[in-house]
Amino acid sequence: MLTIGDRLPAFRLKAVGPDAEPGMPLPEITEDGFPGQWKLLFFWPKDFTFVCPTEILGFDAAYDSFAARECAIIGASTDTDAVHIAWRLSRADLGAVRYPWLADHNKQLAGALGILDPEEGVARRATFLIDPDNVIRFVYVTDDGVGRAPEEVLRVLDALQTGELCPCGWTRGDETIDPRQAA
Repeated sequence: MLTIGDRLPAFRLKAVGPDAEPGMPLPEITEDGFPGQWKLLFFWPKDFTFVCPTEILGFDAAYDSFAARECAIIGASTDTDAVHIAWRLSRADLGAVRYPWLADHNKQLAGALGILDPEEGVARRATFLIDPDNVIRFVYVTDDGVGRAPEEVLRVLDALQTGELCPCGWTRGDETIDPRQAA
């Protein structure tokens, strides 16, 4: 699995947004699709499941907070674009999610990131914060049955963006550590 300091692999994938409908042409997103921005890339195992929509909606609820920090949210799974569209259309709350969902059905990106479950052949529940230079700065992977906390990902983004040393439990506005004064 790729980790801290690795570069985001090159990719070109169809993106399903809130206005997508069956049969319409879809935009493609690449690793360079958000110049000058941080990226939150998170994978879920499968569409039409139970834990995944709670996370998708949780990250959408935090959308404005990530945007204020110049961080684009990108969701992804190994489902097809048609399955993404069907899931969005099946639920009004998912249909209104503001960020794109990548259709990685060939497992190009999930495979390059090293997050494919070898038994199920789907992506693990993996989260990556990627800096504007496409360097992975944070990786968070949970068991398929355990949802992520968008607030924790946002807290880590805040810490990374300070460029400083941040103690355990640090939150935006707290003091950072000055190594010259640390004892």
